[in-house]
Amino acid sequence: MSLELITKLREMTGAGISDCNKALKETANDLDKACQWLREKGMASAVKRAGRAVKQGLIYSYIHGVGSLGVLVEVNCETDFVAKTDDFQNLVKEIAMQIAAMSPMYVNREAVPAEVLEAEKTVYKAQLKEEGKPEKAWDKIIEGKIEKFYSTICLYDQTYIKDASGKTTIKDMVNEKIGKIGENIVIRRFARFKLGEE
Repeated sequence: MSLELITKLREMTGAGISDCNKALKETANDLDKACQWLREKGMASAVKRAGRAVKQGLIYSYIHGVGSLGVLVEVNCETDFVAKTDDFQNLVKEIAMQIAAMSPMYVNREAVPAEVLEAEKTVYKAQLKEEGKPEKAWDKIIEGKIEKFYSTICLYDQTYIKDASGKTTIKDMVNEKIGKIGENIVIRRFARFKLGEE
């Protein structure tokens, strides 16, 4: 199975990796048919709902252990009704625990300042030069390193801490919940506090 096809299908539908993989297998790697397959199964609904307004939701606080670490997170949905459901509240709690455990710096990759990315690329170029890698290969290598960088610092790109397979990202988890609940869900903002940390 081509990773490129899975990535493209994920971008088109917002569905999880395993769902995209299954859809492509079921449709002999036909992207259009795979999209249709996911829609029929209700797994591609996140994309359809992405533009809908999210003005309700929950601000949740999570304190770890004896008070040495805390997280405040705002997650939005479309209606007050959904905000009060166990499904939504459990999702918000899981997101708060993810933030506590993995210390992301940004909600998503769009929030990463351009100067931060440029600084990373400069470091990577210096490393590649030092390692004697051929310059024509730098762009491809740097692209891979930037993806890894996103998966470390961006909450949506991080692997969900409770997923033993290491394949489900927070974005996948949110999209699956959107499909189940039937409303758009957005992680709006968060703050993480560690005792004694500057």
